[in-house]
Amino acid sequence: MVQDYNVLINFVYVVSAVLFIFGLKLLSHPATARKGNLLSALGMFVAVIVTLLDKNILSFELILAGIVVGSAIGVFTAKKIEMTAMPELVSLFNGIGGLASLAVAYATIVSAEQINVFILTVSVLALLIGAITFSGSVIAWAKLSERMIGRPIVFKGQVVFNAALIVAIVALSVLVVIQPSVATWHIVLIALALLMGVMFVLPIGGADMPVVISLLNSYSGLAACAAGFALENNLLIVAGSLVGASGIILTNIMCKAMNRSLINVLTSGFQAVITSDVKIEGEIKPLTPEDAFYVLEAAQSVLVIPGYGMAVAQAQHVMKELQELLEKNGAEMAYAIHPVAGRMPGHMNVLLAEADVSYEQLFEMDEINARIDTFDVAIVIGANDVVNPAARELPGSPIYGMPVINADLAKNVFVLKRGMAAGFAGIENPLFFKQNTRMIFGDAKETLGNLVRQFSS
Repeated sequence: MVQDYNVLINFVYVVSAVLFIFGLKLLSHPATARKGNLLSALGMFVAVIVTLLDKNILSFELILAGIVVGSAIGVFTAKKIEMTAMPELVSLFNGIGGLASLAVAYATIVSAEQINVFILTVSVLALLIGAITFSGSVIAWAKLSERMIGRPIVFKGQVVFNAALIVAIVALSVLVVIQPSVATWHIVLIALALLMGVMFVLPIGGADMPVVISLLNSYSGLAACAAGFALENNLLIVAGSLVGASGIILTNIMCKAMNRSLINVLTSGFQAVITSDVKIEGEIKPLTPEDAFYVLEAAQSVLVIPGYGMAVAQAQHVMKELQELLEKNGAEMAYAIHPVAGRMPGHMNVLLAEADVSYEQLFEMDEINARIDTFDVAIVIGANDVVNPAARELPGSPIYGMPVINADLAKNVFVLKRGMAAGFAGIENPLFFKQNTRMIFGDAKETLGNLVRQFSS
């Protein structure tokens, strides 16, 4: 009977793993992302229930209570959170995953009377990665939510301090593996690992947060994978590996999108950019929404390039209204999405999906750059660094060589901005001084609303 039950458990694990893989595959395209998310969630739900029953960890009543409480928190959070705060929420989710792995690893270390060296080693590894992921995610959350300054935080001797911290962590980890019964070492090791997570994120600038979030997501997967080895749970190993691998792949893609190495992101941030001596001069040509209306009314093709400013202004819904009016007027509409636009991977896709913008109208950077000169108007909404032509034109610029959306090659460019402040990376943008560029100052939502009213009148 017990053997038959184990066969059933392993069969359910295989089904859950298949759901994870298919869910991950569906997440690769916006049109199927929601279905992929549901499949993955179903796989995890089944896996958690079967695991709890298999190990006799909890009673049915406690399992049901956990499902109800957890679901209530999840629904409340999903309903309450603003789209502008989504990056902070994702960062906290990464941290919670790391904290869970930390708890599992710690429980494995302190509760086992006889534990082999391999299990003890992977438990320590899960504890370390989980702690670093948790504290690092909290710092990333604080930077993204502006509860602390977003610029890189460095101090004299920081490199030496970090090196000494790493040596201490390695030495203490060896001691824990050799003599796991010494409880004081466990606490000190956790404290040092939490400090390492803080020191890991502090020197990274806010402009690099999309990469950091992706990397921390990968760390949470690696921590879960190590915890799976500690618990001898094959499904947790598979799930953690999938998350870890996909996070690393996404991190690599985003680094390439910024033409920077991961080492550069982790060690230097945008300090060189902020202290750059490159000066951009020219004449700004402002335009009123009323005058912009006449240009858009005659346009046959319009390209929208969104950035974090669109999220702040909550302008995605009114942009969808303007899109529908332009299409009714006979214009082709398209959206250009840069891989690192916003504060997290896919931030702009999420915002536009919320406004029911068709996935077929979203184009990646390389695809749109190939024909951007055919668009009558390019509307830049709150984006700055991802449309900066200095990446192509100014060898002295710190972002020279970074792939950007070539907005300046469109026939007309409308830039919607509140003022002339530099972007998140602190770099001046020569796009604003181009002959074909007009600046429409003010809140993006109000500006677009003004255009909507003129088209509707």
